[in-house]
Amino acid sequence: MVVGEFSQETDLLVIGGGPGGYSAAFKAAKLGIQTTIIEERGPLGGVCLHCGCIPSKTLLSISEIISMADHAKDFGIEFKPPKIDLDGVRSWQSGVVSKLSKGLDSVAKQLKIERVKGRATFENSKSVNIAGGDVTRIKFRRAIIATGSSPIGLKDIKMDFESPRILDSTSALALKELPKTLLVLGGGYIGLELGQVYASLGAEVTVVEMLDTLLPGADADLVKPLAKRLGKLFKEICLKTRVTGFKETAKGLEVKFEGDQAPKRKTYDRVLVSVGRKPNTGNLGLENTKVRVERGLIQVDDQLRTDDPKIFAIGDVIGNPMLAHKAVHEGHVCAEVIAGHKVAFDRRTIPAVIFTDPEIAWCGITEQEAKAQGIKVAVKKMQWVASGRAVAIGRTDGLTKILFDPETQRVLGVGMTGVHVGEMIAEGCLAVEMGAVATDLAETVHPHPTLSETIGDVADMML
Repeated sequence: MVVGEFSQETDLLVIGGGPGGYSAAFKAAKLGIQTTIIEERGPLGGVCLHCGCIPSKTLLSISEIISMADHAKDFGIEFKPPKIDLDGVRSWQSGVVSKLSKGLDSVAKQLKIERVKGRATFENSKSVNIAGGDVTRIKFRRAIIATGSSPIGLKDIKMDFESPRILDSTSALALKELPKTLLVLGGGYIGLELGQVYASLGAEVTVVEMLDTLLPGADADLVKPLAKRLGKLFKEICLKTRVTGFKETAKGLEVKFEGDQAPKRKTYDRVLVSVGRKPNTGNLGLENTKVRVERGLIQVDDQLRTDDPKIFAIGDVIGNPMLAHKAVHEGHVCAEVIAGHKVAFDRRTIPAVIFTDPEIAWCGITEQEAKAQGIKVAVKKMQWVASGRAVAIGRTDGLTKILFDPETQRVLGVGMTGVHVGEMIAEGCLAVEMGAVATDLAETVHPHPTLSETIGDVADMML
């Protein structure tokens, strides 16, 4: 590395240390490319590790334990109501994050990756300016933009105040206190996951969604078992309803609603805004480069190249699905392209998992998408009441379904609802990626008794 008075030089500069960024950096370093990562917060891991995927799944695991203890009554075993120690919960959560963060730091050191703290802004297609760090400028031969995304605010609601009572996904995960009442704006995966956490810990939770269904991107039959369970756990689920305003009062946030299903309660201790995320493509100085941005998204080709030959982009900044595992694979491909390999990002499917209880997972085409695109599919499904394992654990609120090409019997999509289906969907991903047919799944020996048997059973219905 060549070090100037206030600058450094590097072969590859990765901007952003989240799953996509550090995966690209690790892969590039293994391929012999001198690599530097700029991360604004310092430690690697990004939103996913520090205030997203990992913290939320840590809390969801705690929620699952509470639910299992209550469910044990059906087995003739009864526990006392749990005592919630928020300090202990936060300690466990921060411990998990710390262990994983240290692991990433260790890998970066082993691979001799240069780490720089600060916020990068492109000066041109060859250098960035860095604010908030020890190094003020870095020259690069190639760069990867992996700056992720951030929560969308309430842009359509007029507010003349900022209130600590209004939470986003980041502040909600901090779990500073447990409100008696919580309003969740948005029936997507973030709102439902965090809503379930807070409800399990004892809060009265109300969910408001503008559309006529929860989890709009998922098939209705997959959502139904979850909606039924959440209907018992939450105080209210109000569809086709929107928030039009807030008023801060001594008792809490007074909320105004529009819609036929508006909540009965109008005042809440806390409001969680979970209406989506937006790519972090602003304030990067991209106008000083040839990088093309449309509707806030960086445009790339199938090798993750932007219109600027020296700059690549991966992850949330290039569009949906905004998922960590998509960014990781894009990072690997990007590093290989930079190393001169003839590769492209051409995955047939990116799996989606909703980590509620029950979980929902799918890959490939959904029934909803097939109908919208006019694609003929043969749909086979099995309710978990027919699964010996599901009956044995008292969790028959599940469903497995597979979409086949009616002529070739090729697997086009797989969807599941039930406990821990996120651990099972990879078999469906493999089937879609390899172009498997019904026979491939039906004749694969699945262990008995397991929930995975339902995949083979559903495939057998096609034969």
